[in-house]
Amino acid sequence: MEERNVSAVLLQEYDFERRFDDERAIRWMQENWSKSFFFSLLYAALIFGGQRVMKERRRFELRRPLFLWSFTLALFSIIGAIRTGWYLGSLLITSGFKQSVCDRGFYNGPVSKFWAYAFVLSKVPELGDTLFIVLRKQRLIFLHWYHHITVLLYTWYTYKDMVAGGGWFMTMNYTVHAFMYTYYTLRAAGIQVPRPFAMFITITQILQMLMGTLVNALVYQWMQDRACASTLQNIFWSTLMYTSYLVLFCSFFCKSYLKEQTQKKSD
Repeated sequence: MEERNVSAVLLQEYDFERRFDDERAIRWMQENWSKSFFFSLLYAALIFGGQRVMKERRRFELRRPLFLWSFTLALFSIIGAIRTGWYLGSLLITSGFKQSVCDRGFYNGPVSKFWAYAFVLSKVPELGDTLFIVLRKQRLIFLHWYHHITVLLYTWYTYKDMVAGGGWFMTMNYTVHAFMYTYYTLRAAGIQVPRPFAMFITITQILQMLMGTLVNALVYQWMQDRACASTLQNIFWSTLMYTSYLVLFCSFFCKSYLKEQTQKKSD
């Protein structure tokens, strides 16, 4: 059974997915991906300028807007994880792990093509997460804004080239964000979430970075026999990004959970 038919059997297409023009989307990104630098600079100016403005002002509560914001992104991420997960799962079952890594059909598959583009575009509105931190005068850590900027730049840069490994990168991110934004939604609703759930989310983020690094290594290895289509530049930037995330998320986990537990025991 052909790859396209397998996807159609396992996951019914909706009309908006079927009619999505992936060629036009890819062409637009090839011509406009550099605009991600503008969004990144605007984002940096707003958050750091906003912190200065808020320094002498009273914090905003914004609990209801934060709930609606987090709930919308949680719903989007859950649906995205399901739709892309079916595509990646069908590849794993029918064609094996190597093909799932080297596959480029994710960018123009019958269901996944819409969610691949939606994923890339979503990195712009997701910058709004930081606005809530600034307006509520919460602590803004380096990992948070560095992660937002680099993900935006890399996803816009890499989508236009339809490189191998993208299916894994996007599906993993959708899945992790499904958990993360659900957690934020519950917190915004005033629901007490058990601490282990927050630890679980950070662990999934660390595992995502480990898997992303592994996928990059495999793409590079399989590029040699032309099984995977990518570029050395893309692998370099992607590996640098995932490695830096891995270090930062591990550091965050140690400081947020392990160090605090050690201090409590000593007290």
